[in-house]
Amino acid sequence: MEEAMARVDWIGRGDIAEALINSIQPDDPDCFRYEITEIDAGVKLSIFVSSRELGRLRATMDDILACLSAVEGSLGALVE
Repeated sequence: MEEAMARVDWIGRGDIAEALINSIQPDDPDCFRYEITEIDAGVKLSIFVSSRELGRLRATMDDILACLSAVEGSLGALVE
């Protein structure tokens, strides 16, 4: 099978984007790559996951999204 890739984009503040990346990097830094790009609305955090196995791609994306969601929710509660 050819390699498949999935991408998720998040738009927000730069400090929060850094916190989000710092929260997932220790788990498995070789499973994904990311870019933080400045845009008019702040920054765009793009996370890229690739794999030759669709099941592994999905599992990795699920893990990353669950972690990002938990961290974003926690950071939101601290800011409010």
